[in-house]
Amino acid sequence: MTTMKAVICTAYGTPEVLQMQTIDKPIPKSNEVLIKVQATTVTVADFRIRSFTVPRSMWLPVRLALGLFKPRQGILGLELSGEIEAVGKEVNTYKVGDEVFGSSMDKWGGYAEYVCLPASSILGHKPATVSHTEAAAITIGAHTALHFLRKAEVKPGQKVLIYGASGSVGTYAVQLAKLFGAEVTSVSSAKNHPLLESLGADKTLDYTDTYFRDKLERYDLIFDAVAKLPFSVAVKHLRPKGAYLNIASPLPSLSMLWTRLSSQKRIIMANSPKITAEEMTYLTQLVEEDKLKIVMDRTYPLEEIQAAHAYVGLGHKVGNVSITIN
Repeated sequence: MTTMKAVICTAYGTPEVLQMQTIDKPIPKSNEVLIKVQATTVTVADFRIRSFTVPRSMWLPVRLALGLFKPRQGILGLELSGEIEAVGKEVNTYKVGDEVFGSSMDKWGGYAEYVCLPASSILGHKPATVSHTEAAAITIGAHTALHFLRKAEVKPGQKVLIYGASGSVGTYAVQLAKLFGAEVTSVSSAKNHPLLESLGADKTLDYTDTYFRDKLERYDLIFDAVAKLPFSVAVKHLRPKGAYLNIASPLPSLSMLWTRLSSQKRIIMANSPKITAEEMTYLTQLVEEDKLKIVMDRTYPLEEIQAAHAYVGLGHKVGNVSITIN
């Protein structure tokens, strides 16, 4: 049996629970493709699973779903980009040598030299204009931003506030909202303002500014990508038929429920958006046409996965953190 290197999450805890091991190289089933992984990422989801950072009320159901003492799927890594090395006999959508990118979602598996995924997985042909390192950082952040902006029905001329605009989802949300014709105000630390302006933000606000709340206007959509803008503040700055979007909190608070019942303001909370083939094609086209930029913060080799997780855990990454393999 041929072997490969993979990082195994041996328990829930600090980055040190991530251990490099040598395991059997997978063999694709008839409906699967074998991908030689060139790059993966450390997403906030990867960090939360490894550290088991979940709301206390969700502790038991999440443990039952993921594994009581350690992740049932020991190889984390939601996003990946690589080259198809083998295909199952039933696969006709990809061939050996195709460069692909996408997400392994519930199977994870990106922190390894190879991974087998069903050909029907969230995969697409890698945009020719970007590297594997960049392509690996498209799927989760860009699709999340696209899904929720569409759900909020952003229209040309609307005013959109994006709080947490310098993260992976935020940097994509700024660009997509502009493509949809909105006037975008981004909120981040001041050092990230030049980046956000280069991505299309019409206005930039510094959340550490003493007078930050006084500078807020009235918005058609408030997109909170990090769940750090108090809802009591956000709701005051929503237009009567505006939408409040929180992608980091799964459940609405009592005040959110009351707002939903007593007004025409919409409250949209986090869920797990299903990524469609149409969205993969759309985002690939935007990247190839240079209409959607991939913001990279840092890149680490797989051997430094612990350091990468420690950095993401600080909560200050700008855009995406990638991991190179092979």
